[in-house]
Amino acid sequence: MRKPAVTSVPIAPILTERWSPRAYDESAVVTPDQVRALLEAARWAPSFGNTQPARYLVGVRGTPSFDAILATLNSGNRAWAHRASLLLIGVMVTTNEKGSVPYAEYGLGLASENLVLQAVELGLIAHQMAGFSPDAVQAAFSLPEDAVPKVAIAVGSPAAAEVLEEDWRIEREKADRARLPLEEFAFTEQWGKPAL
Repeated sequence: MRKPAVTSVPIAPILTERWSPRAYDESAVVTPDQVRALLEAARWAPSFGNTQPARYLVGVRGTPSFDAILATLNSGNRAWAHRASLLLIGVMVTTNEKGSVPYAEYGLGLASENLVLQAVELGLIAHQMAGFSPDAVQAAFSLPEDAVPKVAIAVGSPAAAEVLEEDWRIEREKADRARLPLEEFAFTEQWGKPAL
């Protein structure tokens, strides 16, 4: 199911096509080359001073890593994410040989957006999630203290919304996308004065 963004002017198609579906085809697979492309896209994201704070835990469906990541998700996310072909945890590394890494969370965010946009380019779908237990990830993957899990990401192929089974989930999947208008998003001269 496609739900391209309705924009005030044309923007790059890869951006209009990106959204966060929950209906995944549980029979679809991601290839090793697709996984590599997703991670390569993330690896080339910008970061403060080229500190590269982003790291990813990778679980392909059918592997122990997938099961371990799935187990860290909250019940609402597990209800649909088990159908994804790939689950990842985005981790920010907060220190390096120079000390504390500035803007580590921002760097992980940029890398994760690159990963998600690469998924769109590959004809896949991706959904980023905050609903997981960082402590469970720390324990399951033996992360060092300076490696902080910040986001879970499901990747796979789309399915009909009806795979979500519950009416409220199906309706949410089919609902129109919405964003604040530009007048409430970008300001000039003073807060609240629209730039456009």
